[in-house]
Amino acid sequence: MKVRQDAWSEENDLLLAETVLRHVREGSTQLKAFEEVGDSLDRTSAACGFRWNAVIRKQYEQALRLARKHRKQSFRLLQNKEKPKELHILLKSNELSKNTNEDTGKENLTMSSIIAFLENLHTSSQDVESLQKELEAVKHAKTDLEVKYEELEKRTLTIEQDYKALVKIMDRARKMVIFGGEEEKRSSFKMDRNGNLEKIAE
Repeated sequence: MKVRQDAWSEENDLLLAETVLRHVREGSTQLKAFEEVGDSLDRTSAACGFRWNAVIRKQYEQALRLARKHRKQSFRLLQNKEKPKELHILLKSNELSKNTNEDTGKENLTMSSIIAFLENLHTSSQDVESLQKELEAVKHAKTDLEVKYEELEKRTLTIEQDYKALVKIMDRARKMVIFGGEEEKRSSFKMDRNGNLEKIAE
């Protein structure tokens, strides 16, 4: 089980940057780089990916461009070294190339697969950017909700205090009505010289 480590050291950041740049130069994916670093640092690949995109990538933009350029150059050199018969680009209507490829026993490389590969190179970075924007939007929404929640708590406390005060006032009014009426109904008495009580006429 991987242990969570909140603090990233400079060595950790450097290892992550070097690994990502190496994978890009060699034609691998950033995801594989994140997995490799995650195994080395006992972190998840998602944590490594987030650290790369949120903090480190900005510092290595130029190095990342150079790594991609190196990858393209290596790919071109590899294409030039291969014999023409070993690489067959097929169009849907090109049956001749297909037959030639079946004779040589080599794997087909279609135009659609090349286009899909090139499109996927750009979508990965675009996906990360869109996810970062969504994350920022969620953070802002969370902050707004927390502010509204605090306001509602204050209002609720004020309403409770007002309600308790109102109940006390009503209770006092009720007692005044009940006991005040009884006092009016009660007869009044006074003591005479001999110590006897006599009723006072109303």
